[in-house]
Amino acid sequence: MSLGRKKRALALGALLLSALALGGCSISIADLPLVGTPSDAPSRPKEAGAYLPVNELPPDRDEAAMDPAQRAKIQKELVAARDHQASVTAAKDAAAKDSAAK
Repeated sequence: MSLGRKKRALALGALLLSALALGGCSISIADLPLVGTPSDAPSRPKEAGAYLPVNELPPDRDEAAMDPAQRAKIQKELVAARDHQASVTAAKDAAAKDSAAK
C-alpha cells in the first residue's frame, strides 16, 4: 500500500469517526432508520414529560402497610434465618480449620 493511499484511508477513517461521534450526539438510536421502532409500538408524545414534583409528598395511606403482628412475625423469621446461617457458616469454618490443621 502506498503512502498516499494510507494517508487517504486514515483521513477517510478520521472523517467517518468524527461524523459518527458528532452525529451520535444529535439523534437517538431509536430514531435511526435502520433500527427504528416496531410497528406495534406506541407513538412518542410530542412534548417531553414534565418532571415529577419534588416538594409534593404523596397522600397519606388510609391503612397501614403492614399490621404489627405480621411485621413481628416476619422479623422473627428473619432473625431465625440469620442465626441459622451464622451457625452453619461457623460449623463450616470450624470443619475447614480442623481439616487444614491435620
